Amino acid sequence: MKVVILCGGLGTRLREETEFRPKPLVEIGGRPILWHIMKLYAHKGFREFVLCLGYRGSMIKEYFLNYEAMNNDFSIRLGHTEDVQFLGAHDEQDFRVTLADTGSTVETGERVKKIEKYIDEDEFMLTYGDGLADLDLEALLDFHRRSGRIGTVTIVRPPSRWGVVELGEQDRVRRFQEKPQLEGWVSAGFFVFGKKIFDYLDGGVALEREPLRRLAEDGQLAAYRHSGFFQAMDTHRDYLLLNDIWARGQAPWKTWA
Repeated sequence: MKVVILCGGLGTRLREETEFRPKPLVEIGGRPILWHIMKLYAHKGFREFVLCLGYRGSMIKEYFLNYEAMNNDFSIRLGHTEDVQFLGAHDEQDFRVTLADTGSTVETGERVKKIEKYIDEDEFMLTYGDGLADLDLEALLDFHRRSGRIGTVTIVRPPSRWGVVELGEQDRVRRFQEKPQLEGWVSAGFFVFGKKIFDYLDGGVALEREPLRRLAEDGQLAAYRHSGFFQAMDTHRDYLLLNDIWARGQAPWKTWA
């Protein structure tokens, strides 16, 4: 099954890191966040990827074109560039990665529509190139299939960014909660779609707006509740948080050995 990853956004809220590189190449622990996302899927056996490239997509192409040399020892006969011998093997040896230019400024729905030709099965997974979770992908896929719907979106309850103060009479603080979990649910991405989703993607709109709204109105969108870890890398604060979690050896999304 193919895993489609949206890698084309500008990452304007992370300008400190995305001024000169695309957000999927921003590093956590010395590896691009894109690498972490792909490892999460590959650990569960999903090793075929389609990357929807946009802003500075050539840098992502260069990353994969140079992957063998940058992740292996090798011997080279100078003056004979075809005579290169890679020594040893890395854990990503059998990843198959399709890198598709989908436009520098187009919406997410149009990006997905443009890679329809690379989807040769009835189902595919899709996520963003900037979010990490300790998600049970097999349970997600099973839930999607049992739902019988065209699409499934993973939803989470995010923590508040601020402490919550509950007041009593005369401004007495009755209770203080440091960043409690909110009551509502939000999309974490990590979708599963049937191929009929492409019928909803005409017009070059954002996937998250008209297409998902229409799917919901048609009764064709299921919600998979994830109660574990989820963190998107939207801001510099998120970047620092994810790197700190990784440095402390406490990264919940690292499900691989």
